[in-house]
Amino acid sequence: MKKSFSLFPRKFGLFPYIFLIYLLFPVVYLTNETGMKQVIGYGMTLLFFITYRQLYFAYGKSTFTYWLAVQLGIVFIFSTVYQLNYIFLGFFTANFIGWYREKQKFYRGLMSLAIVEILPFIFTGIRTKMFFTQEELSYFVPFIMILLSPFGIRSMNRRMELERQLSQANQKIEELVKREERLRIARDLHDTLGHTLSFLTLKSQLVQRLIAVDPERARMEAKEMEITSRSTLKQVRELVTDMRAASIAEEVLQVQQIVRAAGITYQYDGPEDFSMIPPFTQNILSMCIREAATNVVKHSRATHCSISIQQSADQINIVIRDDGMGIPDSVVKSKQFGNGLKGMEERLALIDGTCSLMNHNGTVLELKVPIIKKQGAAG
Repeated sequence: MKKSFSLFPRKFGLFPYIFLIYLLFPVVYLTNETGMKQVIGYGMTLLFFITYRQLYFAYGKSTFTYWLAVQLGIVFIFSTVYQLNYIFLGFFTANFIGWYREKQKFYRGLMSLAIVEILPFIFTGIRTKMFFTQEELSYFVPFIMILLSPFGIRSMNRRMELERQLSQANQKIEELVKREERLRIARDLHDTLGHTLSFLTLKSQLVQRLIAVDPERARMEAKEMEITSRSTLKQVRELVTDMRAASIAEEVLQVQQIVRAAGITYQYDGPEDFSMIPPFTQNILSMCIREAATNVVKHSRATHCSISIQQSADQINIVIRDDGMGIPDSVVKSKQFGNGLKGMEERLALIDGTCSLMNHNGTVLELKVPIIKKQGAAG
């Protein structure tokens, strides 16, 4: 099947099309020109549009720099031969210079842009024999913005790249966790069923031989096989139950991997044994801890995250802190939280738990859940 034509790569959305509005300015300026100068001007505008489109498709390729050089040349010719207003086309080029990942190429492109933007001022001054006129000074602020914008674009692209790498790292961690879980399940099944089935096979062979020789002993061996199979069935059910429920200890370890993969330092303060907490409560608290860690990674812009767990005989208290940008006070007071925190409150309500959110050098989320004591084992 043939690919449908696209003016710009679809992954960039509407942004490239919105930027095209600024190409109307050179078209309007050229209406004041006449003759070949106007025709050449329209031709260069068309070529500028072609370079603009090709730069989106050439990103990451060797031709990217060549198209950028052509665009810089057009800006230079327009600004020196036509009029100084054309230096504003440098905003297009500044955007693409910010795409360079390598520092050397980035600063080389920035230097080229600075030269292309400064020289028209000098040539205009030489031509009019007037330097730093009021008209030229009016271009100073936009000129500074053109030179600074590549830093903002580069910073934004680096953040997007880090988020992409974080997403890949999270997927890899999930795959590794699943793989490790499969190995654990395989080991548990082997330990639980492997030896037992071998034992039952030997017992069944013995029963077959004893039926004719010693029926009473054969009956006792069959009874022992029944007891063994029931015990094994119980172990398998416990194993399946463990598979379905997530434990707090496992979730804390997983959060550590996710947070550190995002470049955020991590500290944990709390116990390692949560056997006194019912599996259902552990499962809900694990989902809440996971949701809190996801919010820290995605929204907080934090550099450090800590989880503190205090467990008493009748209550468990979990505090998740970060040193990020915090949450607006208006949101905290009105409790107009997003779906993640609302879902957390709904889960905690099932086990009579509560959560509170506050700002203190970042965001502090506190979870409190009462612990229902287990009944003594029967039999």
